[in-house]
Amino acid sequence: MTALDAAAPVSAHDAWETPERRELRAMVRRFTEREIVPHLEEWEDVGELPRALHRTAGSLGLLALGFPEAAGGDGDHLDTALVTEELILAGGSSGVCAGLFTHGIAAPHIAANGSPELVDRFVRPTLRGELIGSLGITEPGTGSDVAGITTRAVRDGDDYVVTGAKTFITSGTRADYVTTAVRTGGPGHRGVSLLVVETDRPGVARTRLRKMGWHCSDTATISYDEVRVPAANLVGAEGSGFRQIMERFASERLSLAVQAYATAQRCVELTVAWARQRETFGAPLSSRQVVRHRIAQMARHATVARTYVRDVLVRYEAGADVVTELAMAKNAAVEACDWVVDQAVQLHGGAGYLHGVEVERHYRDARILGIGGGTNEIMDEVIAGRLGLDGS
Repeated sequence: MTALDAAAPVSAHDAWETPERRELRAMVRRFTEREIVPHLEEWEDVGELPRALHRTAGSLGLLALGFPEAAGGDGDHLDTALVTEELILAGGSSGVCAGLFTHGIAAPHIAANGSPELVDRFVRPTLRGELIGSLGITEPGTGSDVAGITTRAVRDGDDYVVTGAKTFITSGTRADYVTTAVRTGGPGHRGVSLLVVETDRPGVARTRLRKMGWHCSDTATISYDEVRVPAANLVGAEGSGFRQIMERFASERLSLAVQAYATAQRCVELTVAWARQRETFGAPLSSRQVVRHRIAQMARHATVARTYVRDVLVRYEAGADVVTELAMAKNAAVEACDWVVDQAVQLHGGAGYLHGVEVERHYRDARILGIGGGTNEIMDEVIAGRLGLDGS
């Protein structure tokens, strides 16, 4: 090795290429090709994933990644990102990621701030694939205004009595419990707490929602009609819910950014294969300069997004302040994905518009990525605020 080689900068991509992570990637690809791809169209039509898929993923340790060892977890955020990335690249979808890995937004608050009893009751069995959890924050009248939630939990002896409604709840029709944002105090963010509500309690009702995309990921509106929940189900201290939610938004946004660039890359690969095999006027589609250039642009958008998101993710895992860059990364990846999936459908022609064709699924699924975890507009507001622009 020369002195120049020794001084060469380290790329953020190197973190994805350790022997352990190459083995993890290979395992995820086998899991996806065997357990997901053959059944995905059926799950899209049924509208949900089978519980058995959670148990299989749990037995492989995939659900434990990114959780602390004290709660039964293993690995870090890079591992969870790798799993998401490879699942999509191997023929899965962001809809599968949403339905299978909902615990990534439902259980971290409990693992970090819940009592040992709550961790044992909810987190450990979830990581084994035995329970399914959801996160209940958004309400019909509040949208992105987390501090404005109105679902109320009133203390009554050893219980809280919960009344209100949550909507757009991922895995809401299958969830065994919902980590629910409730108002235990006065108005504003200081009155918000987190409470684990089991869905089999009297007064809990669920209504399935049909969506444009993510068809295999069930979504619901959940209503609480004077639901009695033990006070022991409180996650952390009263009034700490808003802080807990804000702390976990970062990892959710990174996950969505990974889904976006991975979806874009998968559509590039599908379109390259299609252009090589599809013939028009006696020649492969790939022989047309306009098509080659369009695919080159698609590859550029996907690669640039992946490079930047990975860089931010490595720095986030190292504890750096990347609030601004994280918002930029999500929007950059979503923008790249939106353009790439649109071009993929266009270059597939009529075939790209057919239900069951993979690029059609990615086209539908991609639309939610700029809405979930904080809309594109909210991300821009975060960036503007960090630039010192207060809107006044």
